[in-house]
Amino acid sequence: RMKKLKNLFRWLDNNILSILIGIFIFLIPLYPKLPLRMVNYTYIAVRIEDIFIAFLFIVYFIQLIRKKVAINKKFLFLFALYWAAVFLSAFFNIFVTKIIYISHLGLLHAARRVEYMGIFLIVLSIVKTKKAFFRYIALILFSLLLVNVYAVGQKFIGWPAVQTMNPEYAKGYLLFLTPEARVSSTFAGHYALAAYLVFLMPILLGYYFLRKNLYYFFLAILSILILVFTASRISYGAYIISVFPFLLFLKKPKHFVILLLITVVLTFTSKNLTSRFSRTFQVKQIFVNQSTGQVVIPQHMTTKEVPAGSFYIGINKPIATDQKAQQILLDERIRDEVRSAARSLGEKLTRQEENLRVTSIASKLKPVNTIVSDISLATRLQVEWPRAFQAFL
Repeated sequence: RMKKLKNLFRWLDNNILSILIGIFIFLIPLYPKLPLRMVNYTYIAVRIEDIFIAFLFIVYFIQLIRKKVAINKKFLFLFALYWAAVFLSAFFNIFVTKIIYISHLGLLHAARRVEYMGIFLIVLSIVKTKKAFFRYIALILFSLLLVNVYAVGQKFIGWPAVQTMNPEYAKGYLLFLTPEARVSSTFAGHYALAAYLVFLMPILLGYYFLRKNLYYFFLAILSILILVFTASRISYGAYIISVFPFLLFLKKPKHFVILLLITVVLTFTSKNLTSRFSRTFQVKQIFVNQSTGQVVIPQHMTTKEVPAGSFYIGINKPIATDQKAQQILLDERIRDEVRSAARSLGEKLTRQEENLRVTSIASKLKPVNTIVSDISLATRLQVEWPRAFQAFL
């Protein structure tokens, strides 16, 4: 018995990192994004995978000290240079320029680069053979299958989602999606699931061509279906410009045509995705206050359609509109904004005061014929991308 126990511990000692990486491959995509501890001034949380990765690093360092594994010094040097730059940047902007005024967030952002990138060094240390490499690829693709199966269950059976798309959701509530909602499977949001699928698709197809096993081709079709269910336009575009050139590069014209037809058919089965594409740019009459730049867009707000945003390009083309219906919608939008502004200031308006404010605002607005983007693209064009560019400068 003692001999068997010793052999077991010896085997465990020799394979502990391989086992932990195997668990990691399933834990990261499959475990629901439930918070353990919220981080102040943000709705990002410390989660169980962070604890697991910390444990994995500790085990790795112990094995490194014991010379059970060897680290790749070339990559370590390059990674260490990058990490040093990130931490120096954080410290400089916390203590010198003081533009990072919530210091723990700057440090956490820096630490996350180590958390994410350190896994690569660990895997590089333990994968020594082609057999081991393909074993991990097979595990990754099996976890992809499980993610897809859960997404199907979420769409058609009502399996719950745990999302972090706003501060309230990030508290770890179980959400049950409405029929028109976009699936997120076990991920924090539909966009994260879509990015995961796009990243793995070329690997999946490459593995299918290597193994010549139809199981992997059917998994690719299922993955395309789930990508369509996410209705993520940017990831869908990334799929188109990565997978199809990849097939041409591999000289697989038959598979190119088959996957293209499957993609087209599956795309048109999703009203959500096609509707989002069709509403990316809309020809619309909007109302603009020429002195303040305020934009008011007459539109019904529903969960089934992406509303128009305030990014627009004026056109000198007449637009056929029902002026009476347009005016009613305009008054409704202004009234909503007046009520929202009053609530934020703690005011209670009478109906007469409300009407006076609506009339005053409406009188300063002029109709403009435009091509207007949806709110998702407008947010990127007006806020996210300019901020990112300024931060880079």
